Amino acid sequence: MSSNLAIEIITSYLDANDLSYEFVGNIFVVTIPGEKKLRTTCSLSIGESAVTVNAFVARRPDENAEDVYRWLLEKNLKTYAVAFAVDSLGDIYLAGRVPITAISPTEIDRIIGCVADYSDNSFNTILELGFATAIRKEWDWRVSRGESTANLAAFAHLAEHRD
Repeated sequence: MSSNLAIEIITSYLDANDLSYEFVGNIFVVTIPGEKKLRTTCSLSIGESAVTVNAFVARRPDENAEDVYRWLLEKNLKTYAVAFAVDSLGDIYLAGRVPITAISPTEIDRIIGCVADYSDNSFNTILELGFATAIRKEWDWRVSRGESTANLAAFAHLAEHRD
């Protein structure tokens, strides 16, 4: 399969599924909507022999980095096409490579679905393990000022159970 055919297949898939994207220099930058993580930015870089997938998940944990990274490594035992990775700063990504010969509408659907699932379903756990102190401070700050804590509802147990 040529890189041009892979580009056609990916473009057709993204258009058919109303996914927002930009295409520049053989790289698709796709915005994948979510629920817990409202959106994940994912790049699909088209090479001669493979499509490289990269998606930002979360910044470097403020605390308990070892626990966060261990949890992610355990999650990697069950992933398809992409795996959790960290960059030199400790920021968390999903990364993978798929042979260009495997690119089809079905495979692109699997890849985008995996990125959406792994990013969205891991996000709150990453925040809870790696940013609990910041979440508690934000909760307290909002409560002290009568601000809404609605978008922190998933972390109410952190505010209720203090060390």
